[in-house]
Order: sequence, then C-alpha cells, then structure tokens
Amino acid sequence: MDQNSGIVRWQSPSNIALVKYWGKRGKQLPQNPSVSFTLSNCRTETSVQYEPSDVFGLSFRFEGKEVPEFQAKIQAFLTEHLYSFPFLERMHLHINSHNTFPHSSGIASSASSMSALVLCLLDIERLLKGEKDIDMQRASYYSRLASGSACRSLFPKMALWGQTEVRGGSSDEYAVSLDKEIHPIFKTYRDSILIVSDAKKAVSSRAGHALMDNNPYAATRYAVAKKNVAELLTALKKGDLERFIRITESEAMQLHALMMCSEPSFILMKPNTLRIINNLFEFRKETDIPVCFTLDAGPNVHILYPDQHAEMVERFIMDELERYCVDGHWIPDQVGEGASRQ
Repeated sequence: MDQNSGIVRWQSPSNIALVKYWGKRGKQLPQNPSVSFTLSNCRTETSVQYEPSDVFGLSFRFEGKEVPEFQAKIQAFLTEHLYSFPFLERMHLHINSHNTFPHSSGIASSASSMSALVLCLLDIERLLKGEKDIDMQRASYYSRLASGSACRSLFPKMALWGQTEVRGGSSDEYAVSLDKEIHPIFKTYRDSILIVSDAKKAVSSRAGHALMDNNPYAATRYAVAKKNVAELLTALKKGDLERFIRITESEAMQLHALMMCSEPSFILMKPNTLRIINNLFEFRKETDIPVCFTLDAGPNVHILYPDQHAEMVERFIMDELERYCVDGHWIPDQVGEGASRQ
C-alpha cells in the first residue's frame, strides 16, 4: 500500500449539555454558550480507509449496512468543505461507523459520529503531511461545522462552547476543555440514561434550532443562558452541588418550555418523563442524595449523580424507574476522557 493509502480509526463520545445550546446564527454559531459533560460508554467508533482516485468519492456503512440518509449528510459536508481538506479531491474514502448505543435512544449520535469522522479526516491529513499530531482546537472547529454540539465531544470530562467573558479563550467557533477547571467531584459523575421512548424524534435538532428564530422568548432565553453559564462555571470550580442541581434542572425545563412556546409548538416530554422526574424529586428529598436530572430535546431522562452514590441511585432506578422505560431499558454511563485514536 503506497503512502497515499491507508486506514485510520477514531472513537468519539456523545455529550450531554447542562446549559443548553438552543438557537444558532450564521454558519453553525451558537446564540449562547453551553456547558456539557463528556460521556464515556455512549460513543461512535469510525474507521476510514483511503486510497488515491481521479475524483473525490466515498462509500459509507453504518453498523455494516448502507444508510443513504447518513451518506448524503457526510457527502454534503465534505463537498462543502473540500477547500479545507484539499487532499480529498483525489481520494476515495471507505467509511465504516458504529455506535455503542442504540441509534434511536435519544443520545446525541450526530455529536459522536461527526466528531469521530472529522478526527479521521485530520488524521489522514496528518499522515500525508508527516505531522506529529492533530490540533484538537481545529478538530473542534470542523466538528462544529459538521454538527454543532459535536465540537464539545472531543474533550475530557467537561467542555464549554461559546464565547463568554467569564472564561478567557472561549469561542463561538470551537469548544474548550474544562477538565482542569472543575472540582474533583464532577470528574466522578455518572449519567444513567432512561429510555422513555425509542421512537424517532418529533422534531429534528436542526428544525428545533430554527424555531428559535421567531420564538417570542428567544432574547430572554439567550440572556438567561449566558448568566447560567457564568454561575455554573463558578459552581463547577467550587464543587457547589446545590447550585449545580438548580441550574441543570432549570436548563432542562427551559429547553422544553421553549419548544412548547414555538410556532409550531412541540411537547417532547412523555407522561413517563414526568413520572420519572417526580419520583426523582421525592427520592432526593427523602435521602438527601445530590442526584438530579437533565433532558435533551426529547423524552428520555439523564439521571446525574456522583459516583459515591451510585449503589443507592442505581437501586432506586431498578426498583422505581425501570418501569417507566421502554422494555425496562436504561444505559449506565459516566463522564469520560473524550475522543481517542483506536
């Protein structure tokens, strides 16, 4: 195999936002900064075999099968950004990708899949140029262009995406790591993901963001999110679990309230979503365990808690909350180390 041929492999995790990114402007730029936990078990593993070709081309398989919808998305992204990856103009890519979690589970698969793909592309470029390693800031930049929240998946433990005056080096164009800026308690956090519904989302993330353009509460929302980011960063540094819980749960509710106030409006929570949340409130009140929830743009519930309380919280999930999940299904996860070469 000549030097212009080879194969690269990367894995990148999903992430769950605590302060939510909802609403964008320009070319995949956020209307407000966001903060996320990087997950560990829920990830996409991608390999790209590359070889010389007269023209750019690609084949794509997900879980061993051709998925035209996914291939079209990748083709569109790469075609639009050929100027950034000029080596692709005379190359054919064979892309194989699979998730360690069910695609329909409501976990941000575009974040993990597109960031893993970008890392593979930059790794090919690195090999062709004989460079030592990848610039992760550049990887985050292109991951954002592929799928907004993908820019946060690369970094260990926690990430911040979006410019904020309270954190130097922050940017709307890429995410930055918070790993060295958070209290040790947050590096132990677990995320138990309760699958309330495995149906396709009622509204895509792209369409949901677009609905913010005419949402009557958009300006207020962006101001509140910026304030919450500043307050959350302080809580993360101090290990302030009470403030962390208050902001995280408020952000989850605001995301769904915004969808209910959009035109057209959507109710993304299901009855069992509310049952889980109410049960969680009672459990927290009775035990004084600092467990809380967050939601993505769907009905599934992320239960967040420090590792030291894992035994009691997981027993509570099995005894009281499994009944509200599809076939009793939930996914145990925890904060992780970000993307890595395989």
